[in-house]
Amino acid sequence: MATDAKKLSYEAARDELSDVVASLEAGGATLEESLKLWERGEELAKICQEWLDGAKAKLEAIKPKP
Repeated sequence: MATDAKKLSYEAARDELSDVVASLEAGGATLEESLKLWERGEELAKICQEWLDGAKAKLEAIKPKP
């Protein structure tokens, strides 16, 4: 899996999350492997959400006030 999660770009986290989902959907992994994939997926989803929240905050900050 990827390097330090906090240093992942949005795109890298999103792409890895897509890979995790595909692996889980494909099946064939042991329960332990599936749990590790799920946990990594949760971590990656959180990273993506943090990036999106940060982008939204930046846009709100520059948005003209009525």
